[in-house]
Amino acid sequence: MEEFVARPGADSYGHAVGIILIDSPTPFIPGDVGNASTYKYPVLYRTVTGVTVERLINHFDPTNTEAVVKTAKELAAHGVRFITSDCGFMLKFQKAVASSVNVTVGLSSLLQLPLIETVLAEGDKIAVITANGQKFDRELLTLAGMKNPEVAVVRGLEGCPDFKGPALDNTLRLKPDPIRRYLTDLTQRTVAGDPAIKAVLLECSMLPPYATAVQRAVGLPVFDFVTMIDNFQSAAFRKDFTGFY
Repeated sequence: MEEFVARPGADSYGHAVGIILIDSPTPFIPGDVGNASTYKYPVLYRTVTGVTVERLINHFDPTNTEAVVKTAKELAAHGVRFITSDCGFMLKFQKAVASSVNVTVGLSSLLQLPLIETVLAEGDKIAVITANGQKFDRELLTLAGMKNPEVAVVRGLEGCPDFKGPALDNTLRLKPDPIRRYLTDLTQRTVAGDPAIKAVLLECSMLPPYATAVQRAVGLPVFDFVTMIDNFQSAAFRKDFTGFY
């Protein structure tokens, strides 16, 4: 006879993925990591108070580690099988969180870089489009596990006012069209400037809504937070195969 036992600390059930949100009032449109309609499976959100753009991207504050770990443990208590976040710079907490919970953890889209690096040919490069290129510490590439960080061509969106406002300055309005145009143009120029680029990775969790437009513009594989989350979720919840033989 089937029996279910309550999980200590859980007040709801059936969540596939737990997502740690940074402390930001940014509006989350469909396709954004922070919008639940982005996924075909149930997700659970928890905001980690105090981990702001200022204390994560502009001036990293390691004292936030305890709060991030605590939030991850709350998500794990609800039975999620994969924990992620909504900012690629959260990679700086990856080891601390992964060692604190018995759940697979992938806090940053940048964790896909070693796989992309491996499947590309020798001499190929990866365009990494980040929220803020000026604050992007290339040590993040090493933390992500890249063997040769030099193959990453990093470009930032801090020069786009329509992106900078909601993403970096905590304004409350977001206009997708100008962001899409700026991102697409930036990626096109980056790829045109270096023919060795054979893949694109969008670091920021706000960029998946524009991934299709980017791919149409450059004709390359485009990776982002959602490709990573979908991948790990599908591994955590395997389905039976049906078909014909």
